[in-house]
Amino acid sequence: MAIVEVRQIVKKFGDVTAVDGVDLASRDGEFLVLLGPSGCGKTTLLRMIAGLEIPSAGHVFIEGRDVSQLPPRQRNVAMVFQSYALYPHMTVFKNIAFPLKPLKMQREDIREKVMWSASMFGIGHLLARRPRELSGGERQRVALARAMVREPSVFLLDEPLSNLDAKLRTSAREELEQLQKRIGITTLYVTHDQVEAMGLGDRIVVMNEGRVRQVGTPHEVYHRSADTFVATFLGSPPMNLLEKDGLVIGFRPENFLPVQLYGDDRDVERFRFDVTWMEDLGSDRLIYGNVEREFAHRHVVAKLSANVTFSVEPKESYTFAVPKDKLNFFDAGTGLRLEGRFALRDVHGA
Repeated sequence: MAIVEVRQIVKKFGDVTAVDGVDLASRDGEFLVLLGPSGCGKTTLLRMIAGLEIPSAGHVFIEGRDVSQLPPRQRNVAMVFQSYALYPHMTVFKNIAFPLKPLKMQREDIREKVMWSASMFGIGHLLARRPRELSGGERQRVALARAMVREPSVFLLDEPLSNLDAKLRTSAREELEQLQKRIGITTLYVTHDQVEAMGLGDRIVVMNEGRVRQVGTPHEVYHRSADTFVATFLGSPPMNLLEKDGLVIGFRPENFLPVQLYGDDRDVERFRFDVTWMEDLGSDRLIYGNVEREFAHRHVVAKLSANVTFSVEPKESYTFAVPKDKLNFFDAGTGLRLEGRFALRDVHGA
């Protein structure tokens, strides 16, 4: 196992700064997810750790050793790409064995290592096949087995599940998480899918425009977002944001419910909610509408689970509420989170 650390790392492509002064350190054996929109710099950061890109400035450390200028083969890392990059003319056995060839190992030693890696991913029965004879999930496991056969100290995964269909992606995500916990290898995983990030990560690194916006557990980044970007990037639908007197008030749609559902013993903030339209998604109802005119950007969404039978109709007004301990506050100028509680003027609905 190993700790991966980058210090003030920068990568420029001409006039474009893809990664801008990132400081980040993994923990030994953790599953660390790099999450952000396309173009945020997460893949470029991963490629610099792998040695596929040379930093414009800053340093990369693996197991305490500065590897910033070392080629990939000297870093003892394994990377799995989105495309899997399997050799189509080779069998699964030869694909997995390929990284061992430069090590000049004995044939029996290579066979033993391939069988060990294949058994770890449950693909021992596929060794005689070629990639075109495999399903998407099987190809993914072959790519992982090939990466693991050298017993690297760090696993680098660049959106390895994005080519799978939704059902297979869910099962593959579960398999990948269980595997990582079993072998305990430090893993850095790039994705733009927040469901993957929340489900897989011990911690999540949220990136945007080449910079780290927040590092924390899934619970921390979701419930205590560091700024308005993180607050609105995570969640489906994202956090509601209302602006008032230089203050941005944020709350998650699942916490914005008819006031009657909270009872008299819950300290809540009430809002008059004018419903405009609804979506019934089966497991949830999404209720769209507007709150009081004194708020800027007053359009909000409520998310009611299927077991909430409260009747809501478009073009009607209701009193909805949010528990005060579920309110988030941000500075309207910087977007940064403000700690503490802030009193709102009376916004109670009718």
